Amino acid sequence: MIPVYIRYLSREIYASVALVLLAFLGLFAFFDLVNELDDIGKSGYMLHHAAIYVAMIMPGRVYELMPIAVLIGTLYSLTTLARHSEITVLRASGLSTRRFLFSLLGIGSVFVLVTFVFGEYLAPPAERAAQQWRLAATRSMVSQELRTGLWVRDGRRFVNVRNVLPDTSLQGVRIYEFDERTALVSISEAEAGSYDKQAGWRLRQVEQTRFLADHTETVKLPELIWSSELTPDVLSVLMVVPERMSVSTLYSYIHHLEENSQRTTRYEIALWKKLAYPFAALVMMGLALPFGYMQTRMGGVSLKVFSGIMIGVGFHLLNGLFSNLGVINGWAPAVAALTPSVVFLFAAMVMMWWVERR
Repeated sequence: MIPVYIRYLSREIYASVALVLLAFLGLFAFFDLVNELDDIGKSGYMLHHAAIYVAMIMPGRVYELMPIAVLIGTLYSLTTLARHSEITVLRASGLSTRRFLFSLLGIGSVFVLVTFVFGEYLAPPAERAAQQWRLAATRSMVSQELRTGLWVRDGRRFVNVRNVLPDTSLQGVRIYEFDERTALVSISEAEAGSYDKQAGWRLRQVEQTRFLADHTETVKLPELIWSSELTPDVLSVLMVVPERMSVSTLYSYIHHLEENSQRTTRYEIALWKKLAYPFAALVMMGLALPFGYMQTRMGGVSLKVFSGIMIGVGFHLLNGLFSNLGVINGWAPAVAALTPSVVFLFAAMVMMWWVERR
């Protein structure tokens, strides 16, 4: 049977975290909507389109903000309990710091599960759908860094796609195929292409130039089946940043890049972050506990909540900083992804040690 004090703590912490999370979501939704104002009125993109787009990216915001909301909500709950001397009563009743910490971690396991579910199952499809909605509303294509379009490697083929439409169908496909000696074998140009789960890519209106030993020949085909490891799921990574992808999508895309001898550092860091990020909620709860042990005279609830906000923002910024530094400097993906959580875990241990000494 769950002890009464754990049920009481759970109710207080869950309510506080939910309130903080809703407040943050409202704030970020407002900022996201303001960010869309520049595009409203262009290419048929209206206010209701922007509002729907902002609503669709909210699952991703929940995933991003959950550790910060857990920190602030837990900190507020524990500080309130301390102000009413309820933590003092618990400690006087024989509740050790270690047992209190494990109780908090048990409560926090719910946040780990919620963060994982949003990060793996809700945020990636919602983000992809949001980008497709925005592209369709603005009548845009998937933007590329190069003027010639998208370039990808597929085994011995190099593929150039002029435009990728929101439904991941293709326009202006050009396939350069090489042999084992890297000699050009053929160039296939197609006006458009769509994906068939059974056959692969169906390229339409194809003109294929074949380079033979002493001459070239050109054939025109109404349709050509192109079997490739490039699938709409792989191409959809163009519309979703690595941090918003699911673990399975990241793993398959990393495998595709490795098979084609391309750099995978950014995606490996994102994969490690996806695996570690849900457990950041537990680190945040560990950070909040020392604040609950501090006496009210050492700072009121407002000051401690402000401190929690600053710590949460610092964690968010450090996460982004180490990801970028890892890509730039070629750090081990696990090091770049896990260092912020380890640093904050160490900070929580130091703070707890300092509070216990007092």
